[in-house]
Amino acid sequence: ALRLSYLRAGGHDPAILDQLLQLQLEATALEKGTPGLYRGRRMAPAVPAEPPGTQGLDVALLAVEMENWRLEEELLALKVRRERRANAGSWAAQQHSEELAQLQAEVGMLRCHTERTEPQLQPSILPPPVAAPLP
Repeated sequence: ALRLSYLRAGGHDPAILDQLLQLQLEATALEKGTPGLYRGRRMAPAVPAEPPGTQGLDVALLAVEMENWRLEEELLALKVRRERRANAGSWAAQQHSEELAQLQAEVGMLRCHTERTEPQLQPSILPPPVAAPLP
């Protein structure tokens, strides 16, 4: 739980991850009832719980698993950010298209209104044509 909360908060310091791994190993040893822990310090167990040489593999496997979990968390965070950006972009595009449609409708209404209300000048009201200048 500590490791996950550290990784979720963006932690990636190898020294702290190593300490968390050591704590996890100690907790696992305590849960299994493996002797060899004395006042928080590791001591060589009297009877090895596993064949010799496998503890290093377990530590390496745990380290790889921790790195995989960290990468999965990072990948999930990137996916969430990408979805949020895509949603924001599509929302903005939708807003722009709605505004454009509204403006186009208003322009159409104004054209109709202008065509209907435009005064029709009668020929009798028109001023006389201007004559060409005399030579």
